[in-house]
Amino acid sequence: MTTAIRKENMDVNHIKIEKLNLWYQGTHVLKDINVGIPRHQVTAIIGPSGCGKTTLLRCINRMIDLFPGTRAEGRVLLDGFDIYERGVDVTAIRKRIGLISQKPVLLPMSIFENVAYGPRIYGAGGRKKLKETVERCLKTSGLWEEVKNRLKEPATRLSIGQQQRLCVARGLAVEPEVLLFDEPTSALDPMSSMRIEQEIVLLKKSYTCLIVTHNIQQAIRIADNVLFVSEGELVESGSAQEIFESPKKAFTQAFIAGSM
Repeated sequence: MTTAIRKENMDVNHIKIEKLNLWYQGTHVLKDINVGIPRHQVTAIIGPSGCGKTTLLRCINRMIDLFPGTRAEGRVLLDGFDIYERGVDVTAIRKRIGLISQKPVLLPMSIFENVAYGPRIYGAGGRKKLKETVERCLKTSGLWEEVKNRLKEPATRLSIGQQQRLCVARGLAVEPEVLLFDEPTSALDPMSSMRIEQEIVLLKKSYTCLIVTHNIQQAIRIADNVLFVSEGELVESGSAQEIFESPKKAFTQAFIAGSM
């Protein structure tokens, strides 16, 4: 039997991470992570390559479970509910916390069916409701005007930037509360990257957004809050202004100075 996910009294932090540790094939990857993720803001996770940024992101919606040899301890609280509680419905967690990967992963279907796929699985209404959902999500992701007359075409005909925005639309279609972005602009040209950044800033009005990025300038442009991770440890966290203008740790200052 799976445990239903219940919502408790809301506070400023949509997600709270408490003493999170993760081991991968015996290696201690994440070490005692304690931090809150504010609701309806953009939180950027920055740090050196291989420091555990993407691993932390995957822990937040239990995608880490798909990697053999991983073991997690600690708590990740979504509106007060521990998503690592025994017997929890992991599918329900991933519906509430969507993940947009570094590279767009399309289904071998039309543009329309890529967005409609999730709602179909969850039984979200008939054809009329699906059409409304697809249009709404494509508009929210900033793609509707570019594809509204091409919905029956294979999604693979879209440009890489359009494909990434289609993946955002597909993630929105299952009505999540939190959106996780794993370096969503790393494979895009500057113009497409700017479009994705603009959409993320708009999305925070309705969703809590976390983004892993190697691009410090990107974090400066769009982040409200920043987590600086190194060697699996949370070195420093705070508002973007605090972290980028007056970091408390010398290591944070050196990293930002070296990356800008």
